[in-house]
Amino acid sequence: MTYGIEQLGIETPGKVIAVHLNYPSRIAQRGRTPEFPSYFFKPASSLAPTGGTIERPAGTELLAFEGEIALVIGEPARWVSPEDGWKHVAQVTAANDFGLYDLRAADKGSNVRNKGGDGFTPIGPAAIPTEGIGQDAWRVRTWVGGELVQNDTSDTLRFPFGQLVADLSQHMTLETGDVILTGTPAGSSVVVPGDVVEVEVDAPNAPGAPTTGRLATTVTQGANAFGDFGNTPAIDDKQRVEAWGDEDAHAAAVAAGKASPLEDESRASTGSPLTAEIRELLDGVAVATVSAALRKRGYVDIFVDGVHPNHEGDRILGTAKTLRFIPFRPDLFKEYGGGFNAQKRAFDTVEAGEVLVVEARGIPSTGTVGDVLALRAQYRGAAGIVTDGGVRDFAAVQEFDLPVFSRGAHPSVLGRRHVPWETDVTIACGGAAVQPGDIIMGDRDGVVVIPPFLLEEVAREAAAQEDADAWVAEQVAQGAPVDGLFPMNAEWRARYEASRASTPAGATEAEREARA
Repeated sequence: MTYGIEQLGIETPGKVIAVHLNYPSRIAQRGRTPEFPSYFFKPASSLAPTGGTIERPAGTELLAFEGEIALVIGEPARWVSPEDGWKHVAQVTAANDFGLYDLRAADKGSNVRNKGGDGFTPIGPAAIPTEGIGQDAWRVRTWVGGELVQNDTSDTLRFPFGQLVADLSQHMTLETGDVILTGTPAGSSVVVPGDVVEVEVDAPNAPGAPTTGRLATTVTQGANAFGDFGNTPAIDDKQRVEAWGDEDAHAAAVAAGKASPLEDESRASTGSPLTAEIRELLDGVAVATVSAALRKRGYVDIFVDGVHPNHEGDRILGTAKTLRFIPFRPDLFKEYGGGFNAQKRAFDTVEAGEVLVVEARGIPSTGTVGDVLALRAQYRGAAGIVTDGGVRDFAAVQEFDLPVFSRGAHPSVLGRRHVPWETDVTIACGGAAVQPGDIIMGDRDGVVVIPPFLLEEVAREAAAQEDADAWVAEQVAQGAPVDGLFPMNAEWRARYEASRASTPAGATEAEREARA
């Protein structure tokens, strides 16, 4: 069986691997910058040829397209370097990575149901041999109803094609005919029955300007609804906004009668001080560097002590939503511990981009969050959880994508040491005062609390310091002694400033590119 890709002249791929986020334009929309590429699998049965149709299942609302450049592996790759990765790509073609946002919460990041349906990966119509064409020479464009909605190039990618091949080859053999979907740029949005989506990949500056031609797919309305013996579709305002692309695109779709209005208009815009610029400044900056900038300003008790991430390498950045527990007392627990208590209210109302910070009085010998509540926080788009208590169902919570910083695992249920008391108040978590709206930032070193009014100046100083520290590390790696270099004396400072004259420390990536 070839699943409709015989027009490409390749065998049915053994693997179809897709990248979550790669284009800076899309990363800016999502508001989070990945340090490394992350992936998911799509089944071969999701492949479809050009000129076909895709069904929007009955009872669903948010079927979204994602025009992508697809790589077809030629020579098998195993343990190859990023410099050699591109050599293992034999052909490039167009693909459309359709997804059903209504089922995202059910998948917990695996994308099995929301992106694995029959016909959810149209590919083709032609494959372009890569010989003589570099990895930065490609362009992807998408049209809906004849209107151009996506237009980007491979030279902008955060993770170049060769790096993707090399990274995946560390974990598995990429075999001849395997397909890698390399991410989608900004402009991905929702389509409705009757829409025709076209994707084209070309190399406009290569000899002959080769092109795949347009990969066309028509959206139809399905008649079959999902049964209650599996997860059924469920959406919220966050999913609506993300599916349409951004708030403006969703509002325009509502005005055109194509989309449902938000259930809570206040959810669409939080007014968070964590702007895209601030997030870019803090991308890759260590919490230790931020803490030094806070210390210069007299903030020395801003550490949430004793907490560690549930995944190695986790980072957390968001605005605080608070939950406070008080010491256990039978009569108070009887009155306040049952029903829709403060703990459930906190997890049921946390907003996208918020970090749920829990005051558990630093007691590790009790669970303050379990798998069901953590899943609810992830579904609502929380940026993470920080608790100075324990985590119940630790292994299950560890399977989620949600960053959770805690004092470790403990199997106890609510009512052993705590009474859930109140939300959205000033609390003390791990020795740090936390107010709703404070900025919470964490990495493997720990978690700090940043007062919002200091955020911008601290972010700029920390970004500049991170740049300087990286430069110092380069000198040490080349054999320079640390005496006089760390911290820099006048001579070393002059050398550093001369090296950064064209791209000053603390500049955003956009500013650096503009000066290049």
